Amino acid sequence: MTFVARRSLPIVVLALGMVGCARVDPLVPLNALANTSGLVVDKNRAYGSDPRQVLDVYAPLHARGAPVLIFIHGGSWTGGSKDGYKFVGESFARAGLVTVVMSYRLAPVNRYPSYVQDAASAIRWTRENAARFGGDPNTLFVSGHSAGGFNAVEVVVNRRWLQEVDVPVSSVKGVIGIAGPYSYDFRQFSSRNAFPKDAAPEDVMPSYHVRRDAPPHLLLVAEKDQVVGPENAVRMEAALRAAGVPVERRVLPKLDHYTIVGSLSRRLTFLGETRQAVLEFVNRLK
Repeated sequence: MTFVARRSLPIVVLALGMVGCARVDPLVPLNALANTSGLVVDKNRAYGSDPRQVLDVYAPLHARGAPVLIFIHGGSWTGGSKDGYKFVGESFARAGLVTVVMSYRLAPVNRYPSYVQDAASAIRWTRENAARFGGDPNTLFVSGHSAGGFNAVEVVVNRRWLQEVDVPVSSVKGVIGIAGPYSYDFRQFSSRNAFPKDAAPEDVMPSYHVRRDAPPHLLLVAEKDQVVGPENAVRMEAALRAAGVPVERRVLPKLDHYTIVGSLSRRLTFLGETRQAVLEFVNRLK
């Protein structure tokens, strides 16, 4: 199945709306749209010893000093994989970015902060290896969707995680959170199994951990999101502003929790402005 024209929009929206359904993997057709010919693709690079601690690199051919984008998948911290996001790697490599798409250890076996520490380890691997693919190790951008958006924001705003892996905080130039749950009381939801049993929101939520020298943030919100409440981005924006951190919160019209990530595909930009917003942010700060 392929989606190649605007008339396919209802099918695309239906498929994306079924993310997490056991019978349908809506990301498969999106990956089918991603033609990686002419790109450098290096898959299943280990950044740790666990089978989930692997990442893929997508890079422009003959890149030199290119910005580097690290993308972290969603899945309520209990599911998902880098393998569903070939379309993200291809999309941003075509735009001139060395793009890293990572997997991480999953809850409930691996609860917070395991998956955040995995993000930090993947950032360290990326910084150490970026030049091999034509990337600038000191011009890193960290992004993620949904639970991956939480990981992306927390790993950067909380000084602890990059310090643990000896990554200079100054090497990360910006963070892009896409429909992320940055500030909520997880104890009221099934996602509580992703966090320590005795933890409170202030122990784990990025909105409580903002360092004053954090890099600029772009918080992308889907207007029709019925999975992650928009108040997450509102509270995260307030926390960043209170610390003096540059932040832009942008509500993308017509998109929901799934089409906001689907529209990162080059072939599905007609769905919304997610890809354009990310590229504008990166190009402004690189």
